[in-house]
Amino acid sequence: MTQEQPVPSSRSRWGLLLAVAIVVGAIAWLAFSGIGNALVYYRTPTELQALGEEAIGSSMRLGGLVEPGSLSCHEGRVAFTMTDGTTQVQVRGAQDAGALLCPREGVGVVVQGKLSALGVFEPTEVIVKHDENYVAPSGGSIPSQVIDPGTGT
Repeated sequence: MTQEQPVPSSRSRWGLLLAVAIVVGAIAWLAFSGIGNALVYYRTPTELQALGEEAIGSSMRLGGLVEPGSLSCHEGRVAFTMTDGTTQVQVRGAQDAGALLCPREGVGVVVQGKLSALGVFEPTEVIVKHDENYVAPSGGSIPSQVIDPGTGT
C-alpha cells in the first residue's frame, strides 16, 4: 500500500519562489555593491587640464604614460612628464619609489596626489604598470627593468 503524496499548493510554490528570489537578490546586491568600492578611477592629463583652476589643490588620481626622455628617479625623488597623447603634465615629488617602483619611460602609470598652483602634479603615491612576464635574473644580476641605485641606470 502506498500513500499518496500531497500535492503542494500553488501558495507554497509562490512562497518558495519568493524566498529564492530574495536570496538571489541579496547575493547580487552584496556582490555588485562591493565592486564599486574596489574600482579605481583616474583622470587623464587632458581631463585635468579641462578642470582648470578647480583642479589646484584637489586630491585625485591621474593616469597616463611616462613621456620618453623625461624620467628622473633617484635619491628618493621622482620626476617625469605624463601624457595621454594629447596633453602633458609635469609630475614631481619626493616619492620614496625605490628601484622597483620607479616608472619606466613609455609605460602606464597612475599617480595619486595634488596639482600645485604652478601646474605641477605632486604625487603621494606612484602606481606603475609592470610586465606580467617575470624572468628571474641569473647569477645575482639585476633585471633589465630595474634601475641600479648605484649607477642610476
